[in-house]
Amino acid sequence: MLWAGGESRRLAPASLAKLMTSLLVLEGGRLDETVTVSRAAARATGTRMGLREGESFSARDLHAAMVVRSANDACRALADHASPDFVALMNARAAALGLADTRYADPCGHDREGQYTSAADVARLAELLAAQPEYLRVARLARVRIASAAGRRFELPATNALIGRYPGAIGLKTGYTSAAGHCLAALAERDGVRVLVVMLHSPNRWWNAVGLLDRAFEALP
Repeated sequence: MLWAGGESRRLAPASLAKLMTSLLVLEGGRLDETVTVSRAAARATGTRMGLREGESFSARDLHAAMVVRSANDACRALADHASPDFVALMNARAAALGLADTRYADPCGHDREGQYTSAADVARLAELLAAQPEYLRVARLARVRIASAAGRRFELPATNALIGRYPGAIGLKTGYTSAAGHCLAALAERDGVRVLVVMLHSPNRWWNAVGLLDRAFEALP
């Protein structure tokens, strides 16, 4: 760790909660399964892609929509498909990883009472996802194109403003809610060296991320 401030402070995670959802989906190894959109997923609020109840998609495509567009309906469809007790699985995995300052109450990061994480815990989780080839494959995309089993097509732009603008940017996840403010886990690579920046409740995440990444690359040998 190069620099940290308040890294153990418990704050609302916003869509950085989707990092754990993604980890469980990827570790489950079920990306080639077909997911039928649940009623709850079709009614998801916030950022969404417009799923309809009963539609079918590959889990791989919904995962891409969740990572790239932070689509809450895609996230909820994946969680409902994986387990009726998905939040319990999230908390069990967090405990197994030693994420002592993390507790989930929603798979997609909606503001919920008793839900929190810390920058240090997010960094640990982000490191695990940075080792997942499938996650990095989609996290670096500026947009993703997917289709339902019936052929309804979607083109979804990324929520990460660093992709295609900051040299070497390869993700990882953005987030925003009224309780969490602007959140970001940003990964960039230059000359074989990767730098990860995690910010919770940031007043200006894009400029701050660029400044921190630049300083980190300059400080590294």
